[in-house]
Amino acid sequence: MTGRNTVLAGGFAEPVFGSQSVFRQLMDGMARPGTIQTIGTDVGQPDPLGAAAGAVALTVCDHDTPVWLSAALAKSAAGEWIGFHAGAPMTREKAEARFAFVEAAAALASLGLFSPGTQEYPDRSTTLIIKVSGLAKDRRCHSQARAFWRPERFRSRACQKSFRGSGPIITRSFPAAWTPS
Repeated sequence: MTGRNTVLAGGFAEPVFGSQSVFRQLMDGMARPGTIQTIGTDVGQPDPLGAAAGAVALTVCDHDTPVWLSAALAKSAAGEWIGFHAGAPMTREKAEARFAFVEAAAALASLGLFSPGTQEYPDRSTTLIIKVSGLAKDRRCHSQARAFWRPERFRSRACQKSFRGSGPIITRSFPAAWTPS
């Protein structure tokens, strides 16, 4: 496909039902930390965005949610595709982004530059959507938010390398009323 056709192609076959289905899977995953949700919806997204990330982008992004893309995604048609199908503006500033998409095996330096939100407005934080090559079910991290705090328990090698050493940045980002154990 040519560049313009890549941008115009894709999207949910049935936008209302498709986005509702993906949103339900996202909410189930957030309500049950450590569980694996499979988003099998193909939305015709450009590479290297990935099917799950493309479906999530079409579900949660809109004209009020600036999107930051990692280097490989920013060089691809992904930004124009998200802009066309979801109406979301792209930003180069991590602090302005409401959603950030990262391709598999990308280095995640400077996590502290993303917006952490505030106690008054936690919804103003940046949500990271990271494509990984795979996850393994591990009883030690099932239903424990602390899997995030201990990268050795997070079973994606790419993310283990990226999150190593980021604990203090992330810890400071959470509201004072919540302390990770």
